[in-house]
Amino acid sequence: MDHETLISLKQTVRRFVRERLVPLEEQVAENDEVPTGIIEEMAQMGLFGLTVPEEYGGMGLRSDEEVELVLEIAWASLAFRSWIGINLGVGSQGIVQLGTDAQKAEWLPRIASGEMITAFALTEPESGSDSAALKTTARRDGDDYVLNGTKRFISNAPRAGLITVMARTSAEKLPGNRHVTAFLVPRDAPGLSIGRRDRKMGQSGAWTADVILDDVRVPASAIVGGEEGRGFELAMRVLDRGRVNVASSCVGQGRRILHEALAFATNRQQFGQPIADFQLVQALLADSYADLFATECMLRETARRVATGERVSLEASALKMFASEAVGRIADRAVQIHGGAGYMRDSVVERLYRDVRVLRIYEGTTQIQQIIIGKELARRGAGFLAA
Repeated sequence: MDHETLISLKQTVRRFVRERLVPLEEQVAENDEVPTGIIEEMAQMGLFGLTVPEEYGGMGLRSDEEVELVLEIAWASLAFRSWIGINLGVGSQGIVQLGTDAQKAEWLPRIASGEMITAFALTEPESGSDSAALKTTARRDGDDYVLNGTKRFISNAPRAGLITVMARTSAEKLPGNRHVTAFLVPRDAPGLSIGRRDRKMGQSGAWTADVILDDVRVPASAIVGGEEGRGFELAMRVLDRGRVNVASSCVGQGRRILHEALAFATNRQQFGQPIADFQLVQALLADSYADLFATECMLRETARRVATGERVSLEASALKMFASEAVGRIADRAVQIHGGAGYMRDSVVERLYRDVRVLRIYEGTTQIQQIIIGKELARRGAGFLAA
């Protein structure tokens, strides 16, 4: 996309977010539901297809272009971003990178249009960070596979029309995690059911639920890429860009939270002057701005490198870890600046404080990122930093 078109689209998205989404935040939080009409408006704007190639009806944005729009979307409650997030990431990119021609033709146009909201079913009751230890099975039966298992905390599950299900096609753990296979499972497949919506700490309106597979039969053509044992490869291929996307959500929320904190500090009077004039409050604002500025720099550099085709697993993990921790610090300081008002349920920063907490958990916890970074640094050795 040329620069002028991207700037124009960014301005359009900004107006939509500020004029349509932000005014609905309290309603969404109260009702735990994003209105269907808003989801349809996002679809009409093409937001579900930002990363789908143009030949399949999307915009085909590079990572560095995608983050500019996610930054705008994430100014509002993360519930809105949640509805499009999987479509932008593994819901589409797994098919783009590994899918067969038939899978691309069947699913990508519907994902891009927003007709098909997607979900990614990996986490299980006893398998989270150790994703290779999943227990959901896929047993070959003639030309079909029969899937059994339960997936937990699956984003978009209650509304998804297509679910990418990761399952074991071998009872043994194989080298390279080749025992894991990815299947494209339609929501209406017999034997597939969705549990009740989870009651979460934050992000009301962003639905998660269990996905239960009870003898769900799918054809062999439902395997992403048509070959067993490539599920872990699929996850690795889309992981870097997915973590960049989450980091852009952290920055978008960080901008909004700092905006709220600064607006309060400049208007709140104590001892006859705005509290923003007090040095200790200024220190809280300064630390938050430094966190935000550092994260934005990391984000744009990493997104640029992803867009050029570089493998940036080390950088993407460092970015995701720093960004999610930073937005948590920014949110905590914002509540502190608001004082007692920031602890009240009708406070914007109280809601945002709870919403951003999960960013340190999904797409790999902070602790998993630390392990990835540490192992990669040990593998590369001291020469990596001296080069």
